[in-house]
Amino acid sequence: MDIQNLMLKKFVEIFGEKENKELFFTPGRVNLIGEHIDYNGGFVFPCALSFGTYAICSKRNDNTFRMYSMNFENDGILEFSADKLEKTNVWADYCKGIVDVFIKKGYKVEHGADIIFFGNIPNGAGLSSSASLEVLMGTMLRDLNNLSIDMIEIVKIGQEAENKFIGVSCGIMDQFAVGMGKEDHAILLDCNTLEYKYAPIKLEDVSIVIMNTNKRRGLADSKYNERRSSCEAALKDLQDAGVAIKNICDLTIDEFEKVKHFIKSEEACVRVRHAVSENARVLESVESLKNNDIVNFGKLMNASHVSLRDDYEVTGKELDAIVAAAWEAEGVIGARMTGAGFGGCAVSLVKNDCIDSFIKYVGEKYTKETGLKADFYIANVGEGSRKLGDL
Repeated sequence: MDIQNLMLKKFVEIFGEKENKELFFTPGRVNLIGEHIDYNGGFVFPCALSFGTYAICSKRNDNTFRMYSMNFENDGILEFSADKLEKTNVWADYCKGIVDVFIKKGYKVEHGADIIFFGNIPNGAGLSSSASLEVLMGTMLRDLNNLSIDMIEIVKIGQEAENKFIGVSCGIMDQFAVGMGKEDHAILLDCNTLEYKYAPIKLEDVSIVIMNTNKRRGLADSKYNERRSSCEAALKDLQDAGVAIKNICDLTIDEFEKVKHFIKSEEACVRVRHAVSENARVLESVESLKNNDIVNFGKLMNASHVSLRDDYEVTGKELDAIVAAAWEAEGVIGARMTGAGFGGCAVSLVKNDCIDSFIKYVGEKYTKETGLKADFYIANVGEGSRKLGDL
């Protein structure tokens, strides 16, 4: 039975038969290259995935929301009103946060809904299940209340809800990628200005294989703060020395080599080397894909992981083990960690006729090295958040 029919059956079981049902979908995302440089003024290069979060909703005449998740069935029906939005530390808080920001921005939320959710993004894998849920809720709210609001505004609301209502200090890449994704394209995004352009990805005989280390990202937050502080200190050193830049990633690699002696800390210097070289790799990646040079793109992915491992030091033994195994496997074009690091996922490009042997080899080698079992997900590059139709 397909996802839509499974969800319809569950919707009727939970909420009864309703006439005005609509189906919505928002994808997950993966960042193909461009890690730990968004806060240094660099570019990220994410794409939306073919799996994500689905919702069937039925508009109500009041402003009450009744929600049920097929992923968290033990929570039962969670109910709240747009008049009373309190954080209760359950998954529905992400939806409440969206309603809260909509109202604070002056949008009228007069209609609630009965909603059933189902997600096939692995939780905790770093593929943006939370951003997917936020943007999905925003997309539904717009439709339910006939609001004049574009997707970039929904994306911004998603980030604000996570920052202020949930209390997580995330950037905007995740919400932007799942909201603005385009089939067979990645997004070259400046997270500071939200300037973006689409770059085609022609993966004719190649697939994206995401490798989940199943190592929770325990160190990521504290190390993130340390790395960010190092880069901020280096930026101040450079500006104090008269280097006319606003952000670290304003520097080219050649310019960095000429001014790096102004950076007082040796550790900060290698952190900056990662940021500057990673930004250059992102820009070269776009050109490679324009020229349909997937082999060079793979080499840039590999170089990105080495830089994150050696200069930025955010990989950890599990990510290093799974990427090293991927590099050895037949049919791999490129592989690197993706996300914050210290666990979570790596992303690889693999020839389609080698995927089964790739998964077998990498899985066995990774378990031998770490004692952990990896999970693998084959993904295509998909469209962003949207209504799929009336039911």
